[in-house]
Amino acid sequence: MAATILDGRALAKTIGEELAVEVAEFKKKHGFAPTTAVVRAGEDPASVSYAKMIESSFKKAGLGFTLHVLPGEASQDEITELVMRLSADPDVHGIIIQEPLPKGVDEGVVKAALSPNKDVDGVHPINAGRLAQVAPAGRPPGVSDYFVPATPLGGLEILKRYGVEIAGKRAVVVGRSNIVGKPMALLLLRDNATVTICHSLTPDLGAICREADIICAAVGRARLITADMVKPGAVVIDFGFNRLGDEWMGDVDFEGVKEVAGAITPVPGGTGSMTNVMLMRNTIEAAKKRL
Repeated sequence: MAATILDGRALAKTIGEELAVEVAEFKKKHGFAPTTAVVRAGEDPASVSYAKMIESSFKKAGLGFTLHVLPGEASQDEITELVMRLSADPDVHGIIIQEPLPKGVDEGVVKAALSPNKDVDGVHPINAGRLAQVAPAGRPPGVSDYFVPATPLGGLEILKRYGVEIAGKRAVVVGRSNIVGKPMALLLLRDNATVTICHSLTPDLGAICREADIICAAVGRARLITADMVKPGAVVIDFGFNRLGDEWMGDVDFEGVKEVAGAITPVPGGTGSMTNVMLMRNTIEAAKKRL
């Protein structure tokens, strides 16, 4: 029996409509719209396209959006100064720093200049640290006021909205990046899954994946996860977005795995569709914190 398709695109539309109502109520009560600023240096095509997508989704929901573009040869000091200025601007509630940054710019320095309270994509070390320290669900959280990177947060939202049980389940996260793999593992751990993180040096990846009730693939390698690596009935969340010729595909061999898995996200139309609505939600939360 073929897997249930976890339709991120349809879910994002539903959540976007919910957020639009929340934004309208916020504006009526407070007289302004929660606003996010995007910072970019240069004209990387993927970054340009992504900024346009953010702008479109934000404006559709009634949120504010501003774009700040520096030259591709901008210095670290120039980028940092802009981030600090936006961090001090009371009319800006969220800030997104787009990558790649110019060659020679230390992204750690730039991210550290960002106000943690405006870090709606969860890249600041303080937000990452708070996520790592939060207590498991069902206990007093211990820490508060932190933002989670939008992409893994969207993956978690898919699991929850589709009623996938997480507590007590064995989860395998393939990938250890700071923006997807690590935070996704921490989110699953927070929700009481037993989590294993795999990466490029993990021996016998297939054997580990076959133990999983939930597989999250986030390595940027097309069709890495194949049907023989998936336990029958497992839930597969694919964060990959890889281009081969004219075709876009995930880190999972979708056609093969959907015949084994119990549920799976497609690419496109899965986790990527959820990222912008999570940025929108975080922006609203950032504006509420300012108040």
